Amino acid sequence: MASYNQGAQVEHQKFGFGTVISHTEDRIVIKFDDHGEKKFVAPMVMSSLRKSDRQPPAEKRATRARKPKVAAPVSVA
Repeated sequence: MASYNQGAQVEHQKFGFGTVISHTEDRIVIKFDDHGEKKFVAPMVMSSLRKSDRQPPAEKRATRARKPKVAAPVSVA
């Protein structure tokens, strides 16, 4: 059975590309690019996984909500 270390890039037949979050003999957790985090029984999913040589995707930075701009008061002369 293949071993996937934390951070390994994998490809799943159904969920596509992902990154291994954790792996034990019994369980594996993978964060997929388009499907989020999935937990699997390791022996059952290993036949559906293959190693990928792609670079891990860049993490998206959280954006802050911007305060709405308030227009300056207009003085009437």
